[in-house]
Amino acid sequence: MGVSAVIQTHNLKRTYRMGGELIHALRGVDLSIDKGEYVAIMGPSGSGKSTLMNVIGCLDTPDEGEYWLNGRLVSDMNDRELARVRNRDVGFVFQTFNLLPRADALHNVELPLVYAGVKKKERIERAKKALERVGLASRMHHRPNEMSGGQRQRVAIARALVTEPSILLADEPTGNLDSATSEEIMALFDDLHASGHTIILVTHEPDIAAHARRIIVLRDGAIEQDYPNPRVTH
Repeated sequence: MGVSAVIQTHNLKRTYRMGGELIHALRGVDLSIDKGEYVAIMGPSGSGKSTLMNVIGCLDTPDEGEYWLNGRLVSDMNDRELARVRNRDVGFVFQTFNLLPRADALHNVELPLVYAGVKKKERIERAKKALERVGLASRMHHRPNEMSGGQRQRVAIARALVTEPSILLADEPTGNLDSATSEEIMALFDDLHASGHTIILVTHEPDIAAHARRIIVLRDGAIEQDYPNPRVTH
């Protein structure tokens, strides 16, 4: 495994059974992502990008092949070990925000630290800092239904950041937002990347992928293209 690689996969394969049919979601994916990279994973529906994201995020395991995260072979881990890695090393940002409706922003952001066993005083301090980071210091005690879609996604990003993960994994993070709000959220991702975060973005929208420094295109469970984004100055 490369010294600077956060993620390394070798010959990843994942097959599902749907009814009586076998779906080959991943067909031998070899991938290396270095610390501090900003990568967009694209592809049509059924290309395998969601399956690859689930494997990278330790939500699923491959049938064959190896997946190394921070030098650890996570493809061989059991469910308990995977849960620990997922909570510590991966910050998830989903299209649907996935916030607790009755909890305020501060408590929503604090939750991963509760699961990690962090003491209350430290949890609150870290959650406050994460909310400040995404420009929501004044909305800490607002519930999701008192916030706009963009603000809710900022809360979700703060929650992803609070554990100081190795990678930020964003799945269609602007899918439920209008174009102006989408640009605000992508500007936030640009800032996070500039400050050193490793970001992996799954999207089918070219204008969203255009923010990344590297673009990977999947088709039929395999990498079809992998190239630096010519529109971004490095």
